Amino acid sequence: MSLMFKVRDLLRPRSDVLKEAGIEPGFSVLDFGCGPGGYIAPLEVLVGPSGKIYAFDIHPLAIQEIKKMAKKKGLENIETIESDCRTGLPDNCLDTVLLYDVFHDLTNPNEVLKELHRVLKADGTLSFSDHHMKEEEVLTRVTGAGIFKFVRKGRKTYSFAKAD
Repeated sequence: MSLMFKVRDLLRPRSDVLKEAGIEPGFSVLDFGCGPGGYIAPLEVLVGPSGKIYAFDIHPLAIQEIKKMAKKKGLENIETIESDCRTGLPDNCLDTVLLYDVFHDLTNPNEVLKELHRVLKADGTLSFSDHHMKEEEVLTRVTGAGIFKFVRKGRKTYSFAKAD
């Protein structure tokens, strides 16, 4: 599976997707469902040394890959979180959450959205992409609970903000 992601990242660079998220130096970003870390290296460039990246995944092997990559590349602003929903992060601490290609597979998507809402800052962005879902389903499912509002559609992502 890791090899499949590496081929994908070569053909469709993750940095192209991240451009739509509006990430700036110093931002705190959560990559929810980070997998083997295809977004981590380009994220590190965007947030810079003053930023923070939280790599979140349910799979221990994914977390091991992130730790190995961070050590190999000397990345000190990456923290891993192994869980199925709860991040353990404080309220209102993140500038951006990436929710890419995992929503369709979540056991409790509404609980995940509540958790992401809790950890996002008031002016934070939920950057969403899931090629397994049609646009109408994305918009309905993310905004359905009334905690997120649709902001804009990019070429590869949808951006949402906190509704309250």
